Amino acid sequence: MPSVLNFIGAHLLSDSAMESQHQKNTTHKNVKVLCTNPCCFFCAMNEADPSLRRAGIAKCFKEMPLRDDQEHVLALSGLWNIAMTQPDDPEFPLLGIFECAANLIRRGISDKEWLLRDQNIYIPYYAAHIIGSYTMNKVQFAERAVKSGVISSLMELLRGKMSWVEKRVAVRALGHLASHERTFEAIAVHEAEIIHESMETASTCLDEVYVEFVGVEHTRRLKYHCDLLTRGTGGLEIENRKAEEWASQLQCWSLYLLNCFACKERSLNRICNKEFLKKLCGMWGGLANGSSPAGIGLIRNLCYTKTGRRSVADSKEVIESLCNTSRSSDEWQYMAIDCLLLILKDPDTRYKVLNTAVLFLVDLVELRSLRGRTKVGEAITQTLLQDYNQLKYGNLDLKSKRAERTLEEIWDLKVERKKRENIMTEEEARERRLLAGVMKQEGNQLFWSGDIEAAVLKYTEALELCPLKMRKERVVLHSNRAQCHLLLRDTESAISDSTRALNLSSVLSPHSKSLWRRSQAYDMKGLAKESLMDCLMFINDRIKSLDTNGVKIPYYAARMITKQMNTTWIFATARSKNLNNHGVENQESNGHHQVDETTMTTDTRKRQKGIAGMPTIAEEPAIGIMQGRKLERTGHKKKGLSVIDKLTRAKIG
Repeated sequence: MPSVLNFIGAHLLSDSAMESQHQKNTTHKNVKVLCTNPCCFFCAMNEADPSLRRAGIAKCFKEMPLRDDQEHVLALSGLWNIAMTQPDDPEFPLLGIFECAANLIRRGISDKEWLLRDQNIYIPYYAAHIIGSYTMNKVQFAERAVKSGVISSLMELLRGKMSWVEKRVAVRALGHLASHERTFEAIAVHEAEIIHESMETASTCLDEVYVEFVGVEHTRRLKYHCDLLTRGTGGLEIENRKAEEWASQLQCWSLYLLNCFACKERSLNRICNKEFLKKLCGMWGGLANGSSPAGIGLIRNLCYTKTGRRSVADSKEVIESLCNTSRSSDEWQYMAIDCLLLILKDPDTRYKVLNTAVLFLVDLVELRSLRGRTKVGEAITQTLLQDYNQLKYGNLDLKSKRAERTLEEIWDLKVERKKRENIMTEEEARERRLLAGVMKQEGNQLFWSGDIEAAVLKYTEALELCPLKMRKERVVLHSNRAQCHLLLRDTESAISDSTRALNLSSVLSPHSKSLWRRSQAYDMKGLAKESLMDCLMFINDRIKSLDTNGVKIPYYAARMITKQMNTTWIFATARSKNLNNHGVENQESNGHHQVDETTMTTDTRKRQKGIAGMPTIAEEPAIGIMQGRKLERTGHKKKGLSVIDKLTRAKIG
């Protein structure tokens, strides 16, 4: 029998391809032999008469789980390809594909001898993937799948009866079934177990994939895992890259399944476990799975419920994470802002988080739009100042003088100052613009002379004089002051000023220098993900604004990306855990699931060199690879500056 890898690598998509492969299997020494298998799937597919074809396929689906045939893997991998490319085609769902897939999974779990025969080890994976693909869009298919008994089979895979590879496609299929209103209750029958298994999987899957696969010596990895990851056409690099994607998908699909319950306010007390909420903050999907809102998507859905808001508000770590994300270039920045506003609008949770949240949200009050939403800054301002009069007249005490001063600053900026400038004459406005310009130049001179503290004061004076309508001028002043804060090692102030500059700049063309300065500040503060996202945005803006044929990525930005990519690597924590006391990484797993233990035989050791309101996860997302570019070495050589200062100092506007 030809290797299944040849078949998978050819990406079987048509009847003609099936026929060609089947002909190879029924040909011996260039002599074509008639197929004697009465339940041959390929022969049924090639039947010219439509009624006979359908009857033949239906018979194959009934007999396949009961028969031993080396061509089962060929048939399942072909069906997987069809399901992936034509998930809305009703032919196979109507002919019994769900019963067939469910029974094949059950046989694989219960009959280990059969599972390890030939290439049957691949069958449960393809069967679960087929179920997930056909139930992704059509509720009619999902209902048929439930009636066919797929849930019990998928639950066995979710419990870890095989390995993380099969668990990945099982949780995907269960998520699709749970996302349909008409099939949710069938999934909810196993609610407690699904919630437990999904939370456990989301929390531990990255460690599991690292220990079971990525951290294992290449020659000791399970062969069928390698083949499924690469479709039989890749080497070590592709295996590792796809393992990162699949591990991220396993985590994100587990969170998606939890989201299905959270959206219906089911099992909230279980999901709102304090330790699990802390872990959610670190589940960001990664660059390989940018289409998934991951942990923050679940947190936002929890914040739509009173139970969820109370639990999130009680977690200092979660609030701090949301605050940091709200002032970042993260794709899901708006979700973090939504979470904070939902909590702040609830009188039961408002004063638990106000003292912390106001210190971050103050930098966003002039934000005009975000991902198609307009007047975002106005919404933030109204929420923060909704009871300011009680604070102003002494009826409210926040117990944080810093928070009170911040609210006063917002009131002055968004209310009092607007009133003053609205009644200001043109002559007065002109004088203030000129004076602000003078202060800016004086600040620049102080900066270059090395008197950084004095420069900060001059830029502050200029900002107080500069009219609010002069957004471009204020962008430069905030950015210049951010650079001063960087040199003074005042990271929080640097992040604040950089954020204000970015919010004042154009959404389509963010202030590039402020992105880089905030990236440095986040790096100094130890927030690697936020630093990485800003640095990527900085390079993206640089590429867009310059001639793409001649653009060069500055060496300092490339170095920052390398550093943060290593820090935020999806398996960074797992790798750290897997190092022994001597700093040597374990080359073998500390233990495998049942299938892993039984499949480490001579044959298997042989080597061959995506809920309403929630974006779906890409089924097989592509990884964006940054192409290598010539590095540009730039910098300033100013007397009296340290080496770090020379590297971090950028041109002052």
